Amino acid sequence: MAADRGVELPDPTAQGVVLLTRRDCHLCAEARAVLAAAAAPVGVGWREIDVDDDPELRAEWGDMVPALLVDGRCVGYHQLVPVRVVAALA
Repeated sequence: MAADRGVELPDPTAQGVVLLTRRDCHLCAEARAVLAAAAAPVGVGWREIDVDDDPELRAEWGDMVPALLVDGRCVGYHQLVPVRVVAALA
């Protein structure tokens, strides 16, 4: 890994809109639908990251998935409230 060679890797959650999820998570499926519905009308792109694919993310966020981050700031977790998601994307 690059990190093992002393190369600092960028934080994948630091920029943009990121939904942290994990497989077989019903709240994650609900959050994905809420975010997709809020982001599409305003043309905001987003990406999804499975916390179980990264030990550091799993340690930091594993108990809080789904979590929605906007530019590295958590704006909601567990059950996303649609009106709050819309406000966070504005």
